[in-house]
Amino acid sequence: MNPKYDECLEACIECLKACNTCFDACLREDDIKMMAGCIQLDRACADACAFAIQAMTTNSPFVKEICRLCADICESCARECAKHEHEHCKKCAEACLKCAEACRMRSL
Repeated sequence: MNPKYDECLEACIECLKACNTCFDACLREDDIKMMAGCIQLDRACADACAFAIQAMTTNSPFVKEICRLCADICESCARECAKHEHEHCKKCAEACLKCAEACRMRSL
């Protein structure tokens, strides 16, 4: 594994955890229909982070493209989570923005 990915890997791992936590908490909210977009993007973002982690830890020749896609998905998830007042959504949005920034740096 290439040490130049350390910061991005850490951000992806934290984002994946935050998205999974948010996903689980959203499923338990009273108005689950209102949370549908958040739930969907939490899942997509966690999956993208897992894919980026895999790409970085295997030195994939497509790591830049995968990190760029991960950043785009993280930004979408952050925008959706920011629409909600729940603490889990706020934490998820913050983790997603941090991950998007780290992934953008890896995609250059």
